[in-house]
Amino acid sequence: MSKESSEYTIIDAKNHVAGRLASVVAKRLLKGERIVIVNAEKAVIIGDRLRVINKFKKRLTWRTYYNPEKVGPKLPVRPDRILKRMIRGMLPRKQYKGRIALKRLRVYISVPDEFKDKPKEVVQEAIKPLDKYKYIYLEEVAKSIGWNP
Repeated sequence: MSKESSEYTIIDAKNHVAGRLASVVAKRLLKGERIVIVNAEKAVIIGDRLRVINKFKKRLTWRTYYNPEKVGPKLPVRPDRILKRMIRGMLPRKQYKGRIALKRLRVYISVPDEFKDKPKEVVQEAIKPLDKYKYIYLEEVAKSIGWNP
């Protein structure tokens, strides 16, 4: 990165509910913050394991009518890209402010060396007690739809 890493807010996504984390991050990006999310593969999706996996697999089979063999939505398979796509869906990306906000976001699998010794923030609104719910980690979802780490 060309920017100084102290300008970034570093968020550790471990045991955070992915959708709640995405909504909080999207709001903060629109306010002008620069955000780095680490440990994206350890974010959690609440729901029955098989239902979540089947939902993601079904999305990968979507095609268009005019060229179904080659053309379809380009959907992410890696956990960091899945989380970034969730955040992108919560931003007005067709407007200038949404495109600029998305450029302020960095999402990483595990923790890069440049952020290892920096303080990491925990978003309290995005944490749920996981013992009460069925859940699956983003890493497991990604592996089930074809990601090879």
